[in-house]
Amino acid sequence: MNRKLIAVMPEMTAKEEEAIRSAAEQYGIEASFYPTAEAAMPHVEDAEILFGFSPELASKAPNLKWYCTSSAGVDRFTDRSIYAAENVILTSSSGAYGTTIAEHAVMVILEVLRRQGEYTELVSSHIWKRGLPVRSIYRSRITLLGTGDIGKSCAERLKGFRPACMIGVNHSGNNPQNCFDRAVPVSQLEEVLPETDILILSLPKTDETYHLLKEQQLSLLPEGALVVNVGRGTVIDQKALEQELRKGRLYAALDVFEEEPLGPEASIWDCPNLLITPHCSGDLSLASTVEETVRLFLENLKCYAEGKPLKRIIDFDKGY
Repeated sequence: MNRKLIAVMPEMTAKEEEAIRSAAEQYGIEASFYPTAEAAMPHVEDAEILFGFSPELASKAPNLKWYCTSSAGVDRFTDRSIYAAENVILTSSSGAYGTTIAEHAVMVILEVLRRQGEYTELVSSHIWKRGLPVRSIYRSRITLLGTGDIGKSCAERLKGFRPACMIGVNHSGNNPQNCFDRAVPVSQLEEVLPETDILILSLPKTDETYHLLKEQQLSLLPEGALVVNVGRGTVIDQKALEQELRKGRLYAALDVFEEEPLGPEASIWDCPNLLITPHCSGDLSLASTVEETVRLFLENLKCYAEGKPLKRIIDFDKGY
């Protein structure tokens, strides 16, 4: 039986596909590329490696040994029951999305603080109005809940705006690469929330992060604080946040939600003080993101073929 690699990642260029095909051939692996999971489904039975974001393929691949997701978030892949094979190694593409998600975070922060949504509505109605009071990232107190690649990338870009301080919050309390003015463990989150003007969340969906921000935690944020979520929607109690927004006490820019896609009847659609984007901050729509995702996969493909430990391995129990 030939060793098979199947990739479902239509965002790749022909050059990137050829790079994978060429590398795989060196290791005696046949690489095939499909535009959709449906197109790939009839061919996965003898696949040894899967690359992409199609968890449904795992249930039809009894010979699967390694699944590399093209995403940083892996919550759709950590349920062992979706796999037809046992002892599958799961890796992520964490590290490829820092640039695009950090740029998105900067964009929505500026849109909210500078009231761009209101100006857009005025202009669309052909109304010339100036002078809406705006706020600035300059001298703002920023807390980043999550200090991985995305959190660090946000901090690196926001530093140029000269905020008053940037505090990183993570499980260990370590300050990775000294990206933050200081770092504290999650156990001290409630101590820093009252001193936070902008809160950026980039946490994965796990049992530990579920509703980490509930009514109690949200109430600790000062009036006018902005909550930006580019991680997973389950980190915030959405109903509690919606209450704060409707009271006019907080602002938010949400790219992720507890249930996606948002149904047309969801009350949060018309919530005041809220900027909604449809989980697009980390899409593969940026060419450099696709390029980096492929580079990381090729790096791990070499490790896999040479029998070396893979990088970015996911612990199924922890969910990251």
